[in-house]
Amino acid sequence: MSGGDSLDFEIRPNPAPVTDAERAALLANPGFGRIFTDHMVTVRYADGKGWYEPRVEARAPIPMDPASAVLHYAQEIFEGLKAYTLPDGGVAMFRPEANAARFAQSAQRMAMPALPEEIFLKSLHEIIAIDRKWIPEGEDGSLYLRPFAYASEVFLGVRPSLEYLYLVIASPVGPYFSGGVKPVSVWVTPDYTRAAPGGTGAAKCGGNYAAGLSAQAEAIEHGCDQVVYLDAVERKYIDELGGMNVFLVLDDGTLVTPPLTGTILPGITRDSVIKLAERAGRRVEERAISLQEWRDGAASGRVREAFACGTAAVVTPIGTIRSLDGDFTVADGGPGEVTMGLRKELVDIQRGRAEDTFGWVHRVA
Repeated sequence: MSGGDSLDFEIRPNPAPVTDAERAALLANPGFGRIFTDHMVTVRYADGKGWYEPRVEARAPIPMDPASAVLHYAQEIFEGLKAYTLPDGGVAMFRPEANAARFAQSAQRMAMPALPEEIFLKSLHEIIAIDRKWIPEGEDGSLYLRPFAYASEVFLGVRPSLEYLYLVIASPVGPYFSGGVKPVSVWVTPDYTRAAPGGTGAAKCGGNYAAGLSAQAEAIEHGCDQVVYLDAVERKYIDELGGMNVFLVLDDGTLVTPPLTGTILPGITRDSVIKLAERAGRRVEERAISLQEWRDGAASGRVREAFACGTAAVVTPIGTIRSLDGDFTVADGGPGEVTMGLRKELVDIQRGRAEDTFGWVHRVA
């Protein structure tokens, strides 16, 4: 079947899936992003034809011509979300509709065709259904879902591709940071910026992450877990971490986070944190935050906590901030009460242990 906003997926089960014993051994300590399930989803696109050939098939290497457009001009986008087991034995995703919307927005920025929301959601349902046994048990276990699309046309001209391939792969994962939740250290890079006004900062495309690898390596050289970027214009305002949004908690309970002005990714966890905080009666300010305000606030006690948030790490406290101008810590550098409270509330909703008054939990089975 081809075209339209709704497609019927052809199911081609993997003829040689991993055995139950092998899977159990892998799930005992899955780590993050190193183990993959038996299947993947593929859907093709051609200009004038639309989306077609939707399949669930055995996970395998993708045949690719050396002249495939993505290899030369990086026309590619992706998403990341998780599936969880519920207390009643069911399975659910967290806000996949928001991922579908962001995927479409990223496609628009990268001059790619938007995948209809119905196809996006159905593709996730299909891979979860066929690979449900790969969801790890336990408090921190989940099935990380990676939908992505890239320019597959064999053509070297500089223009938007006329052909694309959409895929979903799945990876059973444990906690993003090994050793449990603990404050991370961040390095304020003096040389690199993540994105500039008018750029691709608000799109979830691979190029943004490739451009940040040198900065992340710099952070590791300075003994830090993550890099934090300053704005590209004045080089004084906090932008975001390498893969997470940033929040500060002030002494009156107010949450402050950089605004969505097109240079940072509109994180779904970020939006969820804002809604949870506002429901609790906390004030939330989306405004520019200078590194100097962060430093001065930490010294005076005005800034009581800091945390990063994203799909993989959920809500993670920030302890030490390092820069060429000297290091500082927020409070005693430990996880704050507000930070950990928001993390627990969010995780409990995701895993079906708390009432979902926002309608965020998308039940699959």
